[in-house]
Amino acid sequence: MGAKGDLQVECYSGFRAEERPLRFVLRGRPYAVEQVEDRWYSPEATYFRVRADDGNDYVLRHDEPHDVWTLDAFRAVHRGAA
Repeated sequence: MGAKGDLQVECYSGFRAEERPLRFVLRGRPYAVEQVEDRWYSPEATYFRVRADDGNDYVLRHDEPHDVWTLDAFRAVHRGAA
């Protein structure tokens, strides 16, 4: 489980280590990843846009050389609002 400060991430490791996030703990609250909606790469990091079990979207950044995870973005999703 990668960790830094307020964010800890548990990943599925298949073909690659840290292949995709399964769960994360943010400021002491656990979240299950329901869906990885997108993934993209930069020279030094991998980014995952995930939908968590609270229904919101999070962008998790994995700095691979240092094995550090950070929260890069958050979006509250309001479903069913008229």
